[in-house]
Amino acid sequence: MRWGKYGFGLATVLATALTAACSILGTDPPAPGSPPRAELERLLGVVRLLDTRPPLRGYERGCQAAQACVFGPAWSDDHDGPGGHDGCDARNTVLANQLHEVHYRPNTHDCVVQSGTLNDPYTGRRIPFTRTNPRTIQIDHVYPLAAAWAMGAATWPLPHRLRFANDITFNLLAVDGETNESKGARTPSDWLPPSPAYHCFYAGKFLTVAIHYDLPITKADHRALTKVASRCP
Repeated sequence: MRWGKYGFGLATVLATALTAACSILGTDPPAPGSPPRAELERLLGVVRLLDTRPPLRGYERGCQAAQACVFGPAWSDDHDGPGGHDGCDARNTVLANQLHEVHYRPNTHDCVVQSGTLNDPYTGRRIPFTRTNPRTIQIDHVYPLAAAWAMGAATWPLPHRLRFANDITFNLLAVDGETNESKGARTPSDWLPPSPAYHCFYAGKFLTVAIHYDLPITKADHRALTKVASRCP
């Protein structure tokens, strides 16, 4: 959205008014970066639909000997998407992009993130990160890899799957580790962020990934996201 000459002032007024309205209604205001209802409705109108999620056949994420490694090695830098072939793996790039007060391991050319703080986009909590306890913050595929495989990615050429699995622009988010593990390969009909304030944000991310990669969503997911959109300003 372009705010024009008086954009920041208008944005502040709107945000203040929305926060006040949500306070009166007893609901949480939407998180920063959340798309408006009209944008979610537009995305819902163009995303492809399937009746149900097909069975998961032939999916093998592992890359050990004799494993299919269908999306390539985790957090590979060897892909043709944004951040690919820059000498820094996708996980560290996402951490560097999302964390605040980032410190890098010395002699890694500002690649390996040593510590920082995350404003978690699923719970709203501020979470400290250190390399000594890396699982407190994990990297989530907003549109899960297993779901993507079942919904059409199995037919993609490997370079396209590599791009999807390491897409720092659309599909990867640094999030609370415990929440990421509870999400697993579930999609919006079965899972939404624990904090309602982030439902609009998550809906926008999920739909944007689906449309960007021409992946369908199930009718159940569409109903769940339509319900989310109805509560967005």
